[in-house]
Amino acid sequence: MDHNILRHVIADQHRIIKQAKIIPRDYWFDPQANYVLVGLRRAGKSTLLYKRAQDLIAEGKSWSQIIYINFEDERLVGFKINDFDDILSVASEMTDKEPYIFLDEIQNIDGWEKFARRIADQKYRTYITGSNAKMLSWKIVERLGARYFIKTIFPYNFEEFLAAKEIEHDDDTFFDTVADGKLRMAAADYLSHGGLPETLIYSDRRDYLESIYQKILLGDIIARNNVRNPQALRLLISKVAETLMHDVSYRSLAKAVHNIINKPFGTDTVINYISYVKSSFLLFEIKDYVAKFVDKNSTPKYYFTDNGILKLFLINKVPMLLENQVAIALYEKYRDYLYYFNSRKTKIDVDFFIPDEKTAIQVTYDLNERDYDREVGSLIKLAKSNIEVERLIIVTSEQEKVIEEDGIKVEVIPLYKFLLDDFVN
Repeated sequence: MDHNILRHVIADQHRIIKQAKIIPRDYWFDPQANYVLVGLRRAGKSTLLYKRAQDLIAEGKSWSQIIYINFEDERLVGFKINDFDDILSVASEMTDKEPYIFLDEIQNIDGWEKFARRIADQKYRTYITGSNAKMLSWKIVERLGARYFIKTIFPYNFEEFLAAKEIEHDDDTFFDTVADGKLRMAAADYLSHGGLPETLIYSDRRDYLESIYQKILLGDIIARNNVRNPQALRLLISKVAETLMHDVSYRSLAKAVHNIINKPFGTDTVINYISYVKSSFLLFEIKDYVAKFVDKNSTPKYYFTDNGILKLFLINKVPMLLENQVAIALYEKYRDYLYYFNSRKTKIDVDFFIPDEKTAIQVTYDLNERDYDREVGSLIKLAKSNIEVERLIIVTSEQEKVIEEDGIKVEVIPLYKFLLDDFVN
């Protein structure tokens, strides 16, 4: 690789980083560690690397030590694994001090993990991003060993969304009519359009979100996995969106798609396609806490990583957006320790259960008499069961109160306050 091209790429990245307006985010980097950042396309991984570079400069490092390569730069078309050494050569030309290596969207280069392991062994401090979970196949994780921390980057949480919109708040804000109203409006915006950072830039957010979805679908899923039936994949994702709030089996998804395309579409194909979609970070799943092992893995509940993308599939389905937003907030913090709870034996049906926190959560747009038994009754039954639970919450669109029944307290919390609760921050 021509060293002059690499130096131009690095110099241009320095200019971009210097000019970047960066919203503080709730991510911390150990200065002695190497990192691989993964997550949904346009969730802000590169911006976090910009922030890390800015922090290094603030600590007294020089720009010549910041070796930032973005592999989506068209000047690097044709870059191969054998060209990686040229990055180290250019670093030695630019500085005689410790370089900091930033490799952005590195999944575009086959065999990148071999170089990543070598430079970690050589004690280069390294930061890597990628949009595709194929980066994290078990073979690659094994090759990287303990040399890198893996950090999943999500779209803005509500705190970050408020910071990006320059909406300040504190404990007194809830008692100020005007300030509280701004928070409610921001929560409605966040619920409807999601947290991808660039949605705050564009006036036509739907067009922007549609373009991101198409890039994920065509580039991160179809092209990288050589999907043979793109039409069936599109329908499958749409059907998953329709089943939100409910557990769903691979078999039922296969049947639903088959009935539309009228062509063979088996369970094994559904399993493969769902794995591809999860690998693009478009979807995540939670499992039933009380289900048998086989059922845990075959009948999960699926949620979308961003509400704005989910809304592309929905018309007037605010309750589904509400539950999905709560799922995102909980999953970002609790990951595989987050479950739903559906016991056919006891008739207890709870949307979210975090056993380590002894907390159960229901989500309903409006808590009314018709849904009272399902929402409140299931929480009361759970509290009276042998399952240890201490905090019971119902997240609503606007309602707020405390329900006490048989000595058991249930907190009814509007979405905007829940998203600011320490429980999810």
